[in-house]
Formats: sequence, structure tokens, C-alpha cells
Amino acid sequence: MKKVFCIIIVLISFFSFGQQQDKVDFTKGEAFVKLIPIEKRIKGTMAYEFDILQDVDSVFLDAKNMKINWIYVDAKQSPYFYNNETITIKKAFKKGEKHELIVAYECKPKQALYFIDWAIINYNDIFSSVSTQMKPSLVNSLDSLNVILNKESQIWTQGQGKYTSHWLPSFDDMNEKVEFDLNITYHKEYEVIANGKLTRTKGEGSLKTWFYDMEKPMSSYLLAFAIGNFDKKTAVSSSGIPLEMYYSKKDSLRVEPTYRYTKKIFDFIEDEIGVPYPWQNYKQIPAKDFLYGGMENTGTTIFSDSYVIDSTAFIDKNYVNVNAHELAHQWFGDLVTEVDGNHHWLHEGFATYYALLAEREIFGEDYFYWKLYDTAKQLNEWSKQGKGEALTNPKASSLTFYEKGAWALLMLRERIGTEVFRKGIKSYLLKHQYRNVTISDFITEMEKASGTDLSTYKKLWLQQKEFPYLEALDVLEKSSASISNFLLLKKALTTSKEPNENIIKKYWNNNAGVYLKKAIISNYFSSLSNDFIKRIFKEEGLKLRQVLAFKTKQISPSLKLEYESLLADKSYYTIENALYKLWVHFPEDRKKYLEKTKDIYGLSNKNVRLLWLTLARITKDYTKEKQANYLNELRNYTSNNYSYEVRQGAFEYLDEIGALSNQNLNDLLEASNHHSWQFKKYARNLIGVLLEKNGYKKRLTKVARELKEKTPYIKTKLLIE
Repeated sequence: MKKVFCIIIVLISFFSFGQQQDKVDFTKGEAFVKLIPIEKRIKGTMAYEFDILQDVDSVFLDAKNMKINWIYVDAKQSPYFYNNETITIKKAFKKGEKHELIVAYECKPKQALYFIDWAIINYNDIFSSVSTQMKPSLVNSLDSLNVILNKESQIWTQGQGKYTSHWLPSFDDMNEKVEFDLNITYHKEYEVIANGKLTRTKGEGSLKTWFYDMEKPMSSYLLAFAIGNFDKKTAVSSSGIPLEMYYSKKDSLRVEPTYRYTKKIFDFIEDEIGVPYPWQNYKQIPAKDFLYGGMENTGTTIFSDSYVIDSTAFIDKNYVNVNAHELAHQWFGDLVTEVDGNHHWLHEGFATYYALLAEREIFGEDYFYWKLYDTAKQLNEWSKQGKGEALTNPKASSLTFYEKGAWALLMLRERIGTEVFRKGIKSYLLKHQYRNVTISDFITEMEKASGTDLSTYKKLWLQQKEFPYLEALDVLEKSSASISNFLLLKKALTTSKEPNENIIKKYWNNNAGVYLKKAIISNYFSSLSNDFIKRIFKEEGLKLRQVLAFKTKQISPSLKLEYESLLADKSYYTIENALYKLWVHFPEDRKKYLEKTKDIYGLSNKNVRLLWLTLARITKDYTKEKQANYLNELRNYTSNNYSYEVRQGAFEYLDEIGALSNQNLNDLLEASNHHSWQFKKYARNLIGVLLEKNGYKKRLTKVARELKEKTPYIKTKLLIE
């Protein structure tokens, strides 16, 4: 009974600690950490300075699944309570006091810190020839060993709201803002990038420590670092902010198209917002197998290396939107941070809106309004299906927070005017800088700036579930002649008895821009004659030719030459699409098409190469002696030497042609536990499909039994021990 009573007291005390954290203000934090990749482990100390605002009997830190070596408070070792999630230090702290807390810890994070490409090294083989006494020294000198074995490995973080506590004792609460400094020790041949300004480095043997200093407070989830074999390109914004654009050394020829317009984007967004960039510098780092498009860590955006492209890929998939979006977050999300998820619009809607404005500056008005038209249609369809969501719903979808959120800001600007809108934005940011905010805080500042009551706007655009499609359409018609003409065309095609192509030609010939023409082809392709399609091929540019490649289902023999010309276009999506359709429709010329595209790899996901290998493998009599090589290359792309996008494409093609080897099945089982939830979901879905096919269950079970590490998923799915 006494034991149970003590447990209850501890639990009551524990929950009361969390409620009292608002009586403490953590002001400064400094971390010293060392990465040990061979064990996927981090070891370090975290020091905090904090002020006592009111008398309190405890303070706490969030720390997930760590080994706590010791804790000091004011240079004296302190007792603590730790439950694998939270460290609690119980002590009588008095109002007005200042204290220092230091935690020594180590951990093997299950999330938020990722060691990329270390798993491909078989360390058991390395250790097998080393005596037990030698292993500790080998682990300590592993940095030198790893450089030799895999120089292209990376380590990076992704806090995503509240997960930094998986690798650093910190705060899962966005409302606790601290001025953080990160000092990171790693091998000297790598580059370490983190929040803040690099003040110095210190070398010791093969190791090196990078010292990064922040000047302003931020939420813990925005702490970040990335380690890799990086080089960088530098620039300076018009306002004097250093811009550092990192890249893997193997990608030196892709730097310009990847970071194209970066300085222009920075200068535009800073000027448009009207508040100086709030941090010391701005760094961008591409990461292998990153979980999302990008993450707006304070002053240090990490983004997916799938956006590292060459000039041909720029038309297909470029970094411009993500670049602008993550930069806008430096104000909306980093400088002012939501109190909680009920106010998430203040992050994503704002970043999406300002990214659209930056794209308008680069690509023009037509691009801007047609992109808004496309999202308005999506949101309207979502509402028709009963899936509409309010922007105040903390569980709303990305479509709502991002796209409806951007629309809400556009409509607010329409309502109160551009100058008043900018005045309100500036006042909102300056008043709440380095603090946490609510939607009401924002609306209050916009009402002050405009002198108007925005309750009707708030109800319609923020609280209503349905998307106000008619109001949005009205703004688009007034703002864009191109969209207005498209809507008139749409109406004419449903009311006029004149042939569709005749009506289309009237609008096409009336100074129609490229985006209106794209919309015509996309929506009314079946109404276009072969002669009209030939005219488009002859007179129009790359973007319209690409739409033709995508919209065509059956290639007419009379258009064969035109579609063959697509194989030489500067677009990997166009080439991929044209190659497949020409291969299908003109079997007599398959060898010719394969020869013309045999050296094209495509985007970072190798979209053209994977298709080419598949077609070459199944094309009868095409370099028959090399077909085994083609299949081997395709099979090789499922290994974890490649990005998950390449691997997924290879799995799809191999499954389609029934050519998954046992090694591919091994790779698939390994992928079922990948750190990327999208790829993990894909792998598990494919395993489920394969288990329903003849022969695969037996093969998968056999392969699974031979795995050195069997995850709970594999054991359960394949019923093995």
C-alpha cells in the first residue's frame, strides 16, 4: 500500500511540474554534442540558463529515451526524476533567481535525427576481425574509418513541431523560446552546418568541432544541423544578409539551376513583408531521403535533394516554390510562432501565400492566377465532397492549411487594400517578434491597420468549412483576363452550336497566353483536330508540347513525326511520356526510340532511365546480348545505395514485368522499415500485394528468415520468428 501511495504522489508531482513551467523562463541554451554514426548515437551535454518568475518547486526538460549520465544545477550535482520522456529537477526555486542547469546524456534517437547511408556498411564484418579489447578504441576512431568507407553519407535532423527532444534535452512546447548555441564534433573531412553564425572551429586529430552562435530566441523544434560532404556557393542579399547555398560536391554542375533565383526570392520576400530578415544569415542544405520537401529551421533550411537538378529538369521540377516557402517561414513560423495547432494557418497559409507572390515576381501574373485557379478548383471539389475544413481546425489537411490558407490572405488583401495589408503585416510581426501568437493576435493587428471590423471575413474564410468558391472566382475573373477568357470559352462551348474547334480557335488566336493555351489543351484536347495539333507543334514552345505529350492517349500515324520530335525536348517528363507512348503505338520503330534515348537518365529519380531499362529488357531482339545487363541494372536500383524515389520507381517496374529477384525482395523488406513514412507505406503496400500473388509468399518468407534483423512488422506479416 505504501508503495502504491508513493507512486501516486510521484505522478501527481510530475503532472504539477508541467503545469508550473510557465513560472520559469529558459533564456539561453548551449549544446556540445558528438555524433557516433557507427552506432547511430549522439553523446553530449546541454547547458541552460533560466530565470525564476515565481516561486516554484521544480523545473523540467523533455528528453526521449535517453541515458542521463549526470545533472548539475549551479555547479552542484543534482538529484532528478526521469521517466524516459521528461527530466524533472525538484528544488525550491525562488522568484528573481537565476540558475544554470547542465545535463550530460547520450541516446540512439528513433526519430528526429537520421544517419543516412551508414547502414550499407557491414560493421559486423569489420568488428569480426577485431579483439574485444580493441573494439572500444575502434569505435572511438570510427570517424576516420567511416570517411574511407562512405564519404557520401549524411546526418541530418528534422524536428517537425516537437521532436528535437529525441536528440537533445529541450522543450516540446513551441511557447518556450530560447537563444540556442550548437557546438558539434565530427570528422574534419565533413562539413557541419547548424543554426546561427559559425564563430570558429577547433581541430583535434581527425575530429573537428564547429561552434555555432545564435543571437535571438527560437522554439526548440527549429534547432537543426546537417553533416555531409558539402561545398557551398555564397551570395549577399540587398540588405546585407549572407546567403549560403550548400550542395554535395558531386553535384557542382547542378548548383545554378537548383538555386536559380535564390537572391531574387530573398530580396523580394524581405521587401514585400516589410520587416528585416530576423536572423544572422540564411543557409540551405539538400538532404538525402529527406522526409518532406523542406523544413524551415531557423536560418537553416534543410530540403530534399530531389530538387537538386540540371537545367533540363528546371521546367519539370524546380526548387523555386519550396525555396520561397521555407524562406517565408523565417518570419511566419520562426520569428512569430503559433501557440498551438489551432493557429497553424499562421505558419503554412502565410508561407504558401508569400511563396506564390515570389513566383509571380519570377514567372509572371498569368502563372500566379492560374495556380490560384487550380487550387480553388481543388478546394471547391473538396467542399462538394463534404471534406471542407475550417482554417481553425488543428487537424485540417495540408490542402486546407496551405492552399485555403493562401486564399484567405489573398482575399484579406483584396478586402482592405495592399498598403493597409502590408502595414498590418508589419505591425503584427514587430509587435510579436520572437514570441508566440494566435489567429486573434493577427486579426487584431489587421483590424487596427484597416480600421474595419473583420468578423465577417473571419467567419467566411477562417471558420467556415466550405471554400467560398464564387467569391474566389469573382476575384480571379476581375484580376486575370486570361482566366476570364477561359471561363467565357467554357460557357461558349456549352451554349453555342458552332463546332468546338472553331470556338477554341477564336480564343486561341486572340493573344492567348501560354497558360490559357495550356488550359485549353488540358480540358478540350479531344476537340482538337490533327491539323490544329500540328500547328501547336510547329508554332508553340516547350510547355505546350509537354501538355500534348501528357494528354495524348492514342498517337495518330499522321502525327508520328511530331510526337517523335518530343524525344529531343528539354524536359525529362516529356521525354519519358513520349518514349512510352511511341514505344506502345509504333512497335516497328521501338529500337529506334530506344537508341535515341539510351543515354538519358532524367530527373533525380531516374525517371527516364528506369523506363528505358524496362522497355529495353522487354523489347524483342533489341541488343539481345545486353538484356541481362539491363535487367541487372534495373534490379540494382532497389538497393539502399539509391534514394527512395529511385528505389520505388525500380520496384514498380520490376513488379510490372514480373522480374523481382530475391535480392529485390530483401530490399523491399528492408524498405518496409524505412525512415520515410511515404516510402515505408509504399513498401508495405507492395508486400501486401505480392503476398496475394502465386509464389511470392513462399519467397518472401524464405528471404525474411535470412534477414539478420527482423522487425516486428516482418515477423507479424510473414508469421516468422
